[in-house]
Formats: sequence, C-alpha cells, structure tokens
Amino acid sequence: MLGAGGALACAAWPGPAEASLADLIPPGPRLVRIHRVQSEERMEITYFRDGRYLSQELARLNWIMRDVTTDEVEVMDPRLFDVLFTVASRMQATEPFDVISAYRAPEHNAARARQSRAVSRVSLHMSGMAADCRLPGHSPLGMARLAAELQLGGVGLYRRDGFIHLDCGPVRRW
Repeated sequence: MLGAGGALACAAWPGPAEASLADLIPPGPRLVRIHRVQSEERMEITYFRDGRYLSQELARLNWIMRDVTTDEVEVMDPRLFDVLFTVASRMQATEPFDVISAYRAPEHNAARARQSRAVSRVSLHMSGMAADCRLPGHSPLGMARLAAELQLGGVGLYRRDGFIHLDCGPVRRW
C-alpha cells in the first residue's frame, strides 16, 4: 500500500497541472520489472538510457508483453513503459508488475469482448498501448488514484479482480 513514504515521494515531484510529461518521468535510466502471470516469465529491463530508447531491450519487452494466447508479438508503444516506470517510481516499488494482459491480437480481443461488456471492441491493448497489471504489496486503488493524478493516459480500476488498467492513450478513467 501507498504509505506515508510513498505519499511524500508523490508530493516531492511536480503534479500534472504544473509540469509536462517529460517532467513527470523521473530522470536517468528507465527500468521496468515485469512478471507475466500466464507464462511465469520475469524480466527486469532498462529500456531507456542516455536520452534514448534501447531498441534491443524494447524488443525483449515486446516479447513478454505479447498475446500469450496466440504468442503474437506486437511493437508496444514505449510510452506505456514510461507510464509503468513512472507509477512504480512514484510508489517506490521494487517488485515487478504482475502483468495480466498486455497486447491482445484483434481476434483474441473480439472473443473477450463477446464474453464481457467490460472489454472494449476498440481496446488500446490491440495497439500495444495498454496493460492490465498490479503491483504486489500495493493497493490497486492507491495505484489507480496515483496514475489518474499523474494524467499520463487511461486508468481503469478493476477492484473485484484486484488489478488496474494503464495505457498511454488519452487521459480518462473508469
């Protein structure tokens, strides 16, 4: 959960009304830790260093974020990793994100949308711009509130299922 230390860390950086996206992303190398729930794969990857994205490392992230039902890989939007990195940094998280869903092939997304009205037929998952995830030891509600406050993209809270949706698309929440 986001405790007093996490709240202080949040207060130490400028909020979205005061800063640009570049100001919200902590300076220096950017690292993400991912645990892909379905495949049990784990990666810790520095994907941005010296002012540029690292293409080889992004390719490794594309693999772990693939549609695990089809093993189809999509080029993920690097801004999604910036969202994950920023949320984890602000929460002072050192554990990996449990990623439940990332890229979804259109056929897979359509099948899910037929099963549940909660799945968008035009989901950003199909564009490599979204991930459904949780951070073990941190409240999904606290994560969702922080991410919504940062206004880096879309934020959905799935309280009953214990995860949040993060994306690098338009700012919105549900």
